Amino acid sequence: MTRNKLYSLLLIACLAGFIYLFYNICTLQSQTFRVCIIKNVTGYACPSCGTTRAVTLLLDGKITESLLLNPFGIVVAIAMTIFPFWVLIDIILKKESFFRMYKKAETIIRKPWLASILILLALLNWIWNIYKHL
Repeated sequence: MTRNKLYSLLLIACLAGFIYLFYNICTLQSQTFRVCIIKNVTGYACPSCGTTRAVTLLLDGKITESLLLNPFGIVVAIAMTIFPFWVLIDIILKKESFFRMYKKAETIIRKPWLASILILLALLNWIWNIYKHL
């Protein structure tokens, strides 16, 4: 993936995430719409179900409740807070620091032992989401 494609995809994903988060906050009380295809088709939660609600709890300062709902919420909140600014600074200053970090992280995550641990954590989170009836 090229630098420009990565930066474009990341900025679009963050923008979509902020729009969905804003929509979710504004319609929280009357929400019947669910975007999770897995949940809509199977009736079972996916590993990321509850992430938006976890981010919302985090924004309310409820860190423990956010972690208990879905730990992915904190990861997503940190990424959505830091990554767009990092990319924009790279674009303005014509640097590639985020792109180099991405490539280095990609190389590290491809190590089988680390990939196995991350997959195991995602599976455990999925089982936990199903257990909680998210």
